Amino acid sequence: MAIIVHSGTLDKLYPVFMLASTGGSMDMDVHLFFTFWGLNALKKGGMESAKLPGVMSLGTGMMKGKIKSVGVPSLPELLEMTRMTEKVTIYACSTTMAMMDVPKEQLIPEVDEIVGAASFLAIAMDADVQLFI
Repeated sequence: MAIIVHSGTLDKLYPVFMLASTGGSMDMDVHLFFTFWGLNALKKGGMESAKLPGVMSLGTGMMKGKIKSVGVPSLPELLEMTRMTEKVTIYACSTTMAMMDVPKEQLIPEVDEIVGAASFLAIAMDADVQLFI
């Protein structure tokens, strides 16, 4: 499975990490490519500070409370679950990093590689499932 992660909002990151952790636990190779605003999730503290988009951001605290109350793991916990499967590879987009002036030192240690679009598309072409979230 190959997923292009273009948004760093709470409502987009949850499906990404739920699908990745589930796919990895099903012995599926999962490749996550974080680009544009999705790259914010890979910055240190980015997952913890993820909010709902636009005017819905006012309900972020309520949504995080609801997520917790039904027993769904937090984004950092889901990230940890993906890593435990040893089947999920996390890529940061090199072009986005240059455009948004994000040095490698600002990224979380779970990032496996920094690659460009061509490198990721070569991976995605061989995937059985390709998603854009």
